[in-house]
Amino acid sequence: MPKNIFSRVQSRSLTRHHKIAMAGVATLGAAAIGFSAVPSGASTKTTTEAAQPAAVAYSNQQIKDVKASVTDQMAGATLKAEQIAAKKKADAAAAAKKKAAAEAAKKKAEAARQAKEAASRAAKRAEAKKAAVKTYPNNLDGWIRESLAILKKHDIPASYDGIHRNIMRESSGNPKAINNWDINAINGIPSKGLLQVIPPTFKTWHVPGTSWDIYDPVANITAACNYAADKYGSMDNVNSAY
Repeated sequence: MPKNIFSRVQSRSLTRHHKIAMAGVATLGAAAIGFSAVPSGASTKTTTEAAQPAAVAYSNQQIKDVKASVTDQMAGATLKAEQIAAKKKADAAAAAKKKAAAEAAKKKAEAARQAKEAASRAAKRAEAKKAAVKTYPNNLDGWIRESLAILKKHDIPASYDGIHRNIMRESSGNPKAINNWDINAINGIPSKGLLQVIPPTFKTWHVPGTSWDIYDPVANITAACNYAADKYGSMDNVNSAY
C-alpha cells in the first residue's frame, strides 16, 4: 500500500477516535475514559475506571450526643410522670381531707340537732309533768282536796265532808295541834295534827307519796283516812274519837 494512502487512513482513524473520546467525556461525566493516539502501526488503548464512592465522615461524639439526648428525654419524661403522680396524690389527699372535714361537720351538726331535740323533748316533758301535777292552795280546803286525790289513787274511800267534819272536831283545822292531856298523852304518845293521829298509827298507815312528817297536813289526813277505812270502812263513818 502506498505510504500516502496509509497516512490518510491513519489520519481519518485518529480523527474518529478523538471524536469518540470527547463524546464519552461529555456523556459519562463520572467515568474516566482515556484515549491514546499511538504512532502509525500501533493499536489504540482505552482505559475505563469506576467512580469511587465519596468518603463518609464518622465520629463517636455524634453517637454520644444522640445517646445523651435520648437519656435527657427519658429523664424529663420520668420527672414529668413523677410530678403528675405527686400532684394526683396531693389532690387525692386534699380531697380526702375535705371529705373528712365535711363528714366531721355533718356529724357535729347532727349531734347538735339531736341535743337540741333532746333538750326540747325534756322541756316538753317537764312542762307536761308540771301541767299534770295539780297544785292546791296551802289552806285547809287545799289540804283536804290534795288528800282526796292521793286517796283516790290508792282506792281509799273518803269524802270531803267526812274529812272536814272530823278535822274540825279534832283540831279545829290547826295542823300543829297536839293533845297533851288524854290517855295517849299520859302514855307518852300524844295525838298530833289535823286528825289527831298518834305516831304509831301514823307510821303504820302512812300512805306512799306523802311526807313522813306527822304534822304535814296532807300526810296526816291520808294516814288517818287509811286507818279509818280499815277500821270503820271510811272516815265518813267516824263521828267521835277513834
